[in-house]
Amino acid sequence: MPITILSPAPLPARPTSAAHPHPLETDSDSDSESGGADIQGDVTMRAPKRRRASLEDDGQDDILTPGSVITTNPQWMRGHGTYVPLGSTAITSSLAGTLTKTNKLLSVRPLRARYTPEIGDLVVGRIVEVQAKRWRVDVAASQLAILQISAINLPGGILRKRTETDELQIRSFFAEGDLVVAEVQQLHQDGAASLHTRSLRYGKLRNGVFAAVSGTGGGGGVVRAKRQVWTMDAANNAGKIDVLLGVNGYIWISKHIESDTPAEAAGINRMEESVSSKVYSSQNDHLDVATMREITRIRSVILALVENGVKVEEDTVTKGYTEAVELSTDAAEDDLYHGGEKGASLARAVSGN
Repeated sequence: MPITILSPAPLPARPTSAAHPHPLETDSDSDSESGGADIQGDVTMRAPKRRRASLEDDGQDDILTPGSVITTNPQWMRGHGTYVPLGSTAITSSLAGTLTKTNKLLSVRPLRARYTPEIGDLVVGRIVEVQAKRWRVDVAASQLAILQISAINLPGGILRKRTETDELQIRSFFAEGDLVVAEVQQLHQDGAASLHTRSLRYGKLRNGVFAAVSGTGGGGGVVRAKRQVWTMDAANNAGKIDVLLGVNGYIWISKHIESDTPAEAAGINRMEESVSSKVYSSQNDHLDVATMREITRIRSVILALVENGVKVEEDTVTKGYTEAVELSTDAAEDDLYHGGEKGASLARAVSGN
């Protein structure tokens, strides 16, 4: 039988009263009172004052959806996440996110996006492919990052040019599935990043647990800070624990292992002399039960902060962990789960709300 396409029926008119005035009437009154002539009529369909204020306060409170008209005023310029439909002059959002204003430039910051590498970022990645002279690393970006064999430290204090023998032994350094911490050294024109591990702080990750958070820019609640790696004293006689927050949203929490030669003592010129074959070992050290429990508690705290929209950095993680330890002390049973309402109360205590 033939298909019949029916035209959409118009929506019924909403009744108005003195108690519930029409949004357009309320909005026009607020315009005349605030004297906002510069952005009057900027927002789609004369939205309420809260939406129109987004152009004044960088839009941090409003979430735009694809197709939402941001403004029809020609004084604004469109940026990333916006477009102008054919035959129109209205700047329209092309994705779901929050509005950001930079001078006269309007852009939409996505709620969820891949990580965008920047030079100097500390990232945690997973080796996904081993090639002749390099590794391909997943760093939560739109493209796999590249780690050249010339960008790592060879064990045994070898400071020389890499040879074919090193290429044949490339899997003895990093293999598929290994987790590494590295620094973004260079960005290519196609957006791919080159990494390096030529530091005693970088290399293969062991003795811990991995966590991934997602969100704006791929980093989720992780923000760029002065320290992305620090050592904290754990409770319940668990010793010291290292927390590594990758800017790309990949997190590593592990038992702290004292280095035989500190990085300061080694010096930049003698750094490779302190690199032993143990650096590239895939065998974990012994972890006692107390240490494993506190590592799990820190991971649970970080996930609770991300779930409740609290930025993840050294200060918030330390406060959250202290609060979690106090909650476990007061409770009849030590519960490592911090989701749901328990996680929300933990986040409120950290943020002070």
